[in-house]
Amino acid sequence: MIRLEPPLRLAGEADARALADLVNFAGEGLPLYIWEGLAKEGQDPWEVGRARQLQKVREDQIVVVDFGHGAVASLTGYPLGSEPEPIADDFPALFRPLQELENKALESWYVNVLACYPEYRGQGLGSRLLDVAERLARDESLRRMSVIVASNNTGARRLYERHGYREAATLPCVKEGWETDTEHWVLLMKSLRPANDC
Repeated sequence: MIRLEPPLRLAGEADARALADLVNFAGEGLPLYIWEGLAKEGQDPWEVGRARQLQKVREDQIVVVDFGHGAVASLTGYPLGSEPEPIADDFPALFRPLQELENKALESWYVNVLACYPEYRGQGLGSRLLDVAERLARDESLRRMSVIVASNNTGARRLYERHGYREAATLPCVKEGWETDTEHWVLLMKSLRPANDC
């Protein structure tokens, strides 16, 4: 694991509420839609979301920005293996295009969530976390970065393109009741130079 200097740190269990907020911002409401489907009768969907984020916290998958009052931005990611994930006939249609795109990004470090509270946007936190992601990728000896963005999320796409990501593939969004303006999912990828070339 790379060394993180303040205000960067690994997420902890106390960050669960903020992390659920942040992942829902990044996913433009899709996470909450999923949590609503997973919630048992009478259960708060946000409770489902917080529990799912805690699982990733325990796997050290999340880096946050914290200026002393809790997480205000987060990065969740992990290496993708060398074998594609199988997509069976009963694979949920909502997730099928996302998994198909992930399967085109094998042996890359996948940026699953990059998010910031709205009031902290425009301060370079996204760029700072993307730099961390690249350090993590090199630490894992990976030579590529990957991320999937919604076609209508022009702000996120601009951020990634400024950092050298380029469109690699696109697939139609399957909505299945999710109310969204998203028409397509776009896979963006970036090749990394070896650390001694930087």
